[in-house]
Amino acid sequence: MGVAALGVVVLLGATVQRLSGMGFALIAAPVLVLVLGPAGGVGLANCASGVISVLGLAVGWRGVRAGRMVPLVLAAALTVPLGARLATVAPEAVLLVAIGTVVSAVSVVVMLGVRAAALRGVPGAVVAGAAGGLLNAAAGVGGPPVSLYAANCGWSAREFLPNAQFFGLAVNVMSLSAKGLPALSAPQWTVAACAVAVGTVAGHLMAGRVPDRPVRRLVLGLALAGGLLTLFRGLAAGL
Repeated sequence: MGVAALGVVVLLGATVQRLSGMGFALIAAPVLVLVLGPAGGVGLANCASGVISVLGLAVGWRGVRAGRMVPLVLAAALTVPLGARLATVAPEAVLLVAIGTVVSAVSVVVMLGVRAAALRGVPGAVVAGAAGGLLNAAAGVGGPPVSLYAANCGWSAREFLPNAQFFGLAVNVMSLSAKGLPALSAPQWTVAACAVAVGTVAGHLMAGRVPDRPVRRLVLGLALAGGLLTLFRGLAAGL
Protein backbone atom coordinates (compact mmCIF):
# COMPACT_ATOMS: atom_id res chain seq x y z
CA MET A 1 0.00 0.00 0.00
CA GLY A 2 2.85 2.39 0.86
CA VAL A 3 4.67 1.92 -2.45
CA ALA A 4 1.41 2.18 -4.41
CA ALA A 5 0.46 5.43 -2.65
CA LEU A 6 3.96 6.76 -3.27
CA GLY A 7 3.68 6.04 -7.00
CA VAL A 8 0.23 7.61 -7.37
CA VAL A 9 1.07 10.83 -5.54
CA VAL A 10 4.42 11.28 -7.32
CA LEU A 11 2.73 10.69 -10.69
CA LEU A 12 0.02 13.26 -9.95
CA GLY A 13 2.50 15.77 -8.56
CA ALA A 14 4.87 15.42 -11.50
CA THR A 15 2.02 15.96 -13.96
CA VAL A 16 0.75 19.17 -12.40
CA GLN A 17 4.28 20.45 -11.80
CA ARG A 18 5.07 20.13 -15.49
CA LEU A 19 1.76 21.80 -16.37
CA SER A 20 1.88 24.81 -14.07
CA GLY A 21 5.44 25.19 -12.74
CA MET A 22 4.35 24.42 -9.19
CA GLY A 23 2.32 21.87 -7.29
CA PHE A 24 4.53 18.81 -6.86
CA ALA A 25 5.57 19.52 -3.29
CA LEU A 26 2.19 20.91 -2.27
CA ILE A 27 0.42 17.76 -3.44
CA ALA A 28 3.10 15.16 -2.77
CA ALA A 29 4.99 16.28 0.34
CA PRO A 30 2.19 15.72 2.89
CA VAL A 31 1.39 12.24 1.54
CA LEU A 32 5.05 11.28 1.18
CA VAL A 33 5.68 12.39 4.76
CA LEU A 34 2.82 10.21 5.97
CA VAL A 35 4.09 7.21 3.95
CA LEU A 36 7.84 7.57 4.48
CA GLY A 37 8.16 9.75 7.58
CA PRO A 38 9.36 13.39 7.59
CA ALA A 39 12.98 12.73 6.62
CA GLY A 40 12.23 10.28 3.81
CA GLY A 41 9.16 12.13 2.56
CA VAL A 42 10.77 15.56 2.38
CA GLY A 43 13.95 14.07 0.94
CA LEU A 44 12.07 12.28 -1.83
CA ALA A 45 10.09 15.47 -2.52
CA ASN A 46 13.40 17.32 -2.93
CA CYS A 47 14.76 14.64 -5.27
CA ALA A 48 11.65 14.39 -7.44
CA SER A 49 11.15 18.16 -7.63
CA GLY A 50 14.75 18.62 -8.70
CA VAL A 51 14.48 16.00 -11.45
CA ILE A 52 11.20 17.47 -12.73
CA SER A 53 12.85 20.90 -12.85
CA VAL A 54 15.74 19.51 -14.92
CA LEU A 55 13.33 17.90 -17.38
CA GLY A 56 11.31 21.11 -17.63
CA LEU A 57 14.39 23.25 -18.21
CA ALA A 58 15.54 20.93 -20.98
CA VAL A 59 12.82 22.43 -23.18
CA GLY A 60 12.27 25.82 -21.52
CA TRP A 61 15.70 27.10 -20.49
CA ARG A 62 15.56 30.04 -22.92
CA GLY A 63 12.78 31.57 -20.83
CA VAL A 64 14.88 31.82 -17.66
CA ARG A 65 15.40 35.44 -16.56
CA ALA A 66 18.81 35.02 -14.95
CA GLY A 67 19.01 38.56 -13.59
CA ARG A 68 15.72 38.17 -11.76
CA MET A 69 16.69 34.78 -10.34
CA VAL A 70 20.06 35.72 -8.81
CA PRO A 71 18.68 37.38 -5.62
CA LEU A 72 16.14 34.58 -5.19
CA VAL A 73 18.78 31.85 -5.37
CA LEU A 74 21.34 33.69 -3.24
CA ALA A 75 18.77 34.35 -0.52
CA ALA A 76 17.73 30.69 -0.59
CA ALA A 77 21.36 29.61 -0.18
CA LEU A 78 21.48 31.49 3.13
CA THR A 79 18.41 29.80 4.64
CA VAL A 80 18.68 26.23 3.31
CA PRO A 81 21.19 25.21 6.06
CA LEU A 82 18.77 26.42 8.74
CA GLY A 83 15.90 24.46 7.18
CA ALA A 84 18.08 21.35 6.92
CA ARG A 85 19.05 21.71 10.58
CA LEU A 86 15.43 22.01 11.66
CA ALA A 87 14.53 18.91 9.66
CA THR A 88 17.31 16.98 11.42
CA VAL A 89 16.79 17.92 15.07
CA ALA A 90 13.02 18.34 15.43
CA PRO A 91 10.94 15.38 16.74
CA GLU A 92 8.77 13.60 14.17
CA ALA A 93 5.48 14.79 15.67
CA VAL A 94 6.72 18.39 15.59
CA LEU A 95 7.81 18.02 11.96
CA LEU A 96 4.44 16.57 10.98
CA VAL A 97 2.63 19.49 12.63
CA ALA A 98 5.02 22.01 11.06
CA ILE A 99 4.78 20.52 7.56
CA GLY A 100 1.00 20.24 7.78
CA THR A 101 0.68 23.80 9.02
CA VAL A 102 3.01 25.21 6.37
CA VAL A 103 1.34 23.38 3.48
CA SER A 104 -2.16 24.33 4.69
CA ALA A 105 -1.27 27.98 5.30
CA VAL A 106 0.58 28.35 2.00
CA SER A 107 -2.33 26.78 0.12
CA VAL A 108 -4.76 29.28 1.60
CA VAL A 109 -2.45 32.24 0.95
CA VAL A 110 -1.97 31.27 -2.69
CA MET A 111 -5.73 30.67 -3.07
CA LEU A 112 -6.39 34.19 -1.81
CA GLY A 113 -3.87 35.67 -4.25
CA VAL A 114 -2.14 37.82 -1.65
CA ARG A 115 -0.66 41.07 -2.97
CA ALA A 116 1.97 43.04 -1.04
CA ALA A 117 4.48 45.72 -1.96
CA ALA A 118 7.11 43.83 0.05
CA LEU A 119 6.94 41.01 -2.49
CA ARG A 120 8.09 43.12 -5.45
CA GLY A 121 11.48 44.06 -6.86
CA VAL A 122 14.79 42.97 -5.35
CA PRO A 123 13.54 43.13 -1.71
CA GLY A 124 10.63 40.90 -2.65
CA ALA A 125 12.98 38.47 -4.40
CA VAL A 126 15.15 38.26 -1.28
CA VAL A 127 12.14 37.62 0.96
CA ALA A 128 10.69 35.00 -1.39
CA GLY A 129 14.03 33.29 -1.94
CA ALA A 130 14.83 33.14 1.77
CA ALA A 131 11.39 31.74 2.60
CA GLY A 132 11.62 29.27 -0.27
CA GLY A 133 15.01 27.98 0.81
CA LEU A 134 13.97 27.51 4.43
CA LEU A 135 10.67 25.82 3.61
CA ASN A 136 12.17 23.62 0.89
CA ALA A 137 14.88 22.17 3.11
CA ALA A 138 12.64 21.75 6.16
CA ALA A 139 9.32 20.76 4.58
CA GLY A 140 9.94 20.17 0.86
CA VAL A 141 7.69 23.12 -0.07
CA GLY A 142 9.84 25.87 -1.59
CA GLY A 143 7.84 26.96 -4.64
CA PRO A 144 4.86 28.92 -3.21
CA PRO A 145 6.89 31.93 -1.99
CA VAL A 146 8.30 32.28 -5.50
CA SER A 147 4.79 31.93 -6.90
CA LEU A 148 3.62 34.80 -4.69
CA TYR A 149 6.60 36.91 -5.74
CA ALA A 150 5.88 36.26 -9.42
CA ALA A 151 2.20 37.12 -8.96
CA ASN A 152 3.04 40.39 -7.23
CA CYS A 153 5.49 41.25 -10.02
CA GLY A 154 2.88 40.57 -12.70
CA TRP A 155 4.65 37.63 -14.35
CA SER A 156 2.62 35.73 -16.90
CA ALA A 157 2.22 31.94 -16.66
CA ARG A 158 4.62 31.62 -19.60
CA GLU A 159 7.28 33.65 -17.75
CA PHE A 160 6.73 31.86 -14.46
CA LEU A 161 7.13 28.28 -15.64
CA PRO A 162 10.83 28.20 -16.68
CA ASN A 163 11.92 30.48 -13.84
CA ALA A 164 10.09 28.38 -11.27
CA GLN A 165 11.85 25.32 -12.68
CA PHE A 166 15.20 27.09 -12.42
CA PHE A 167 14.60 28.03 -8.78
CA GLY A 168 13.33 24.52 -8.07
CA LEU A 169 16.49 22.95 -9.44
CA ALA A 170 18.79 25.28 -7.51
CA VAL A 171 17.01 25.05 -4.16
CA ASN A 172 16.55 21.27 -4.29
CA VAL A 173 20.21 20.69 -5.14
CA MET A 174 21.14 22.89 -2.17
CA SER A 175 18.68 21.10 0.12
CA LEU A 176 19.95 17.64 -0.83
CA SER A 177 23.56 18.79 -0.49
CA ALA A 178 22.80 19.91 3.05
CA LYS A 179 20.86 16.80 4.09
CA GLY A 180 21.98 13.99 1.79
CA LEU A 181 19.77 11.56 -0.13
CA PRO A 182 16.85 9.92 1.71
CA ALA A 183 17.24 6.30 2.79
CA LEU A 184 14.68 4.55 0.57
CA SER A 185 14.38 0.96 -0.61
CA ALA A 186 15.09 -0.08 -4.19
CA PRO A 187 11.36 -0.57 -4.97
CA GLN A 188 10.56 2.89 -3.61
CA TRP A 189 13.27 4.54 -5.74
CA THR A 190 12.14 2.58 -8.82
CA VAL A 191 8.46 3.46 -8.42
CA ALA A 192 9.26 7.12 -7.75
CA ALA A 193 11.54 7.38 -10.79
CA CYS A 194 8.98 5.78 -13.10
CA ALA A 195 6.21 8.00 -11.73
CA VAL A 196 8.29 11.15 -12.27
CA ALA A 197 9.05 10.13 -15.87
CA VAL A 198 5.47 9.25 -16.75
CA GLY A 199 4.02 12.29 -14.98
CA THR A 200 6.43 14.68 -16.66
CA VAL A 201 5.63 13.28 -20.11
CA ALA A 202 1.90 13.44 -19.36
CA GLY A 203 2.19 17.03 -18.21
CA HIS A 204 4.17 17.97 -21.30
CA LEU A 205 1.56 16.43 -23.58
CA MET A 206 -1.26 18.18 -21.71
CA ALA A 207 0.45 21.58 -21.64
CA GLY A 208 -1.57 24.13 -23.58
CA ARG A 209 -4.61 21.86 -23.70
CA VAL A 210 -5.71 22.15 -20.06
CA PRO A 211 -6.75 25.58 -18.67
CA ASP A 212 -4.34 26.85 -16.00
CA ARG A 213 -6.96 28.04 -13.50
CA PRO A 214 -8.73 24.67 -12.94
CA VAL A 215 -5.35 22.98 -12.54
CA ARG A 216 -4.27 25.49 -9.90
CA ARG A 217 -7.55 25.09 -8.03
CA LEU A 218 -7.14 21.31 -8.05
CA VAL A 219 -3.54 21.58 -6.85
CA LEU A 220 -4.40 23.92 -4.01
CA GLY A 221 -7.45 21.91 -2.95
CA LEU A 222 -5.46 18.67 -2.80
CA ALA A 223 -2.61 20.45 -1.04
CA LEU A 224 -4.92 21.87 1.63
CA ALA A 225 -6.48 18.45 2.24
CA GLY A 226 -3.06 16.79 2.51
CA GLY A 227 -1.72 19.54 4.74
CA LEU A 228 -4.62 19.29 7.17
CA LEU A 229 -4.33 15.49 7.26
CA THR A 230 -0.61 15.75 8.07
CA LEU A 231 -1.30 18.38 10.72
CA PHE A 232 -3.88 16.20 12.46
CA ARG A 233 -1.58 13.17 12.22
CA GLY A 234 1.18 15.15 13.93
CA LEU A 235 -1.14 16.41 16.64
CA ALA A 236 -2.36 12.87 17.29
CA ALA A 237 1.21 11.54 17.46
CA GLY A 238 2.15 14.22 19.98
CA LEU A 239 -0.71 13.43 22.37
